Amino acid sequence: MPALDIVLVPALSDNYVYLLHDAASGATAVVDPGEAAPVEAALAERGWKLTHILNTHHHADHIDGNETLKAKHGATLVGPTAETSRIPDMDVTLAEGDTYDFAGHTIQVFDTPGHTTGHISLYIADSDALFPGDTLFSLGCGRMFEGTPAQFWDSLSKLRKLPDATYIYCGHEYTASNAKFALSIDGGNDALKARAKEIEKLRANGEPTIPSLLGQEKAINPFLRADDPAIAAAVGKPGADPVEVFAAVRKGKDNF
Repeated sequence: MPALDIVLVPALSDNYVYLLHDAASGATAVVDPGEAAPVEAALAERGWKLTHILNTHHHADHIDGNETLKAKHGATLVGPTAETSRIPDMDVTLAEGDTYDFAGHTIQVFDTPGHTTGHISLYIADSDALFPGDTLFSLGCGRMFEGTPAQFWDSLSKLRKLPDATYIYCGHEYTASNAKFALSIDGGNDALKARAKEIEKLRANGEPTIPSLLGQEKAINPFLRADDPAIAAAVGKPGADPVEVFAAVRKGKDNF
């Protein structure tokens, strides 16, 4: 089956919303519409009809467009089972191990708590696409608002197991600030230094740094490397359990 067409739609101040389009059926989904207007404009530009809304978690900057888009298009609203009480009017709820058929494309669901307790991430193997919401960013991860370090590290460990060729379509353009922090604790990483230069050029030209490639992130994202002795040493936790190292990396970024 041909891969989905995936369109990045900037929204709010630094959010990314995504349109997923199956050319054969005409089905179109939107992932985490924090506002409706940019989504409507992107749909109109392409002549696409919205059929599905996919949510990864309940934060307003990911769901505030739901009501308007659902009312206008009659779209099916899909989101995390664990956040049923926090996302109004969901038609379908999903949790760890579930799959969802979108126009013949199988969406695999992972529970990825940490940023919120009910957060899910969505993986579409035939399109090499991961939609981790605010669980995983390029060179970073989301703030730990509701979960624990153990939960968050487990969530990232799940995503890290996906194929290196997976593209990460995350929820925000935070890559430049994430790169500065990553360099502060892993400045000898040549791959990271090269990526940081690339990011600087992209942002200087007003271009997105997303999607990023999971294989590259595994080598340069400190939040995916809490079990790497070099990262443990860099945050003053040599020999510590990865959960403890992850907590230290997250605290370091919070205070950076």
